[in-house]
Amino acid sequence: MKFFLSTTLFLLIACDVFSQVSDFKSVDFTKADKIAFSYKGASLENLPLLAYQLTNELPTEVEKFRAIYTWVCQNIKGDQAQFSQVSRKRKKFRNDSVSFMKWNHQYKKKVFKKLVNKKKTMCTGYAYLVKELCNLVDISCEIIDGYGRSVASNIKKLEMPNHSWNAVRLHNKWYLCDATWSSGYLDEYGVFVASYNDGYFLTDPVFFAKNHFPIHQEWLLDDTIKVSSFVSAPLVYGEAFANDIQPVSPNKLDTAIPKNTEVIFSFKSSRKIKKDHIELVYYSRSEEKKIHIYNTQNKNNITSFTCTFKNKGRYDTHLRINGDIVATYSFSVGKS
Repeated sequence: MKFFLSTTLFLLIACDVFSQVSDFKSVDFTKADKIAFSYKGASLENLPLLAYQLTNELPTEVEKFRAIYTWVCQNIKGDQAQFSQVSRKRKKFRNDSVSFMKWNHQYKKKVFKKLVNKKKTMCTGYAYLVKELCNLVDISCEIIDGYGRSVASNIKKLEMPNHSWNAVRLHNKWYLCDATWSSGYLDEYGVFVASYNDGYFLTDPVFFAKNHFPIHQEWLLDDTIKVSSFVSAPLVYGEAFANDIQPVSPNKLDTAIPKNTEVIFSFKSSRKIKKDHIELVYYSRSEEKKIHIYNTQNKNNITSFTCTFKNKGRYDTHLRINGDIVATYSFSVGKS
């Protein structure tokens, strides 16, 4: 579980087609990634030059976008100071969105100046830079503003918008990505840790909506996703995206059950996950305890398993796969 960077910005545009990175499964991104790495530390003073350097040798739109996205994720750092400033103002203007928007409009000037001079920013800066570099090479890209769901925000309801990401149009389809959350995270001390997460690159819209909900809902790219299901769902973390783990069931964060009830968990993944790498854990007085799981099965990329809560109490239960906590569920266990 990581503490992600966030802020806000506002924009509206229409979108059309359900799409994801698997559309490009035959594309080899090795050359694009090497080019991005070769320009590590390049200046932001001349964006047209940087855009040209990153994309000139690449033949397809998706490879060009990949080079831009990879460069931004691996060269821009998250800024704890800006994040804290925006968080304080967001709380101050919680009931006055107009005042917050006015303040935010002025503050963006400082955000972009620091981005250019120090390569440090928040999600607005990440999304802005991706958009600008794309537009310079004739790739349509927009900034999407909305609600990022984490352990600290938008858990039970949609609060004030706190995050920005991008939609990019490739081969006449719109795709979603989040350079901020791909780049790394803020640790418990507020220090940015660079940790590239490829799971937020051209993500399946249904998976992306596990922790992203746009202000303008046409950017969901799937009209079956609703606010009610977004805020009631389990918490899903960046490690789920890194490991390609899409939690399927249970589909709620909070569930009340009688004791001795069997609960079936399931998740989708294109990767083969070993049985002994799947765990359920909870914490009691800072001590980690494992919940016994059984009847583990895999069919059509869906892995399922069962557990039984034998004692009364509240269990904040974490799904851990390959050593990473990917999702959290809460169970209130009562009498049989």
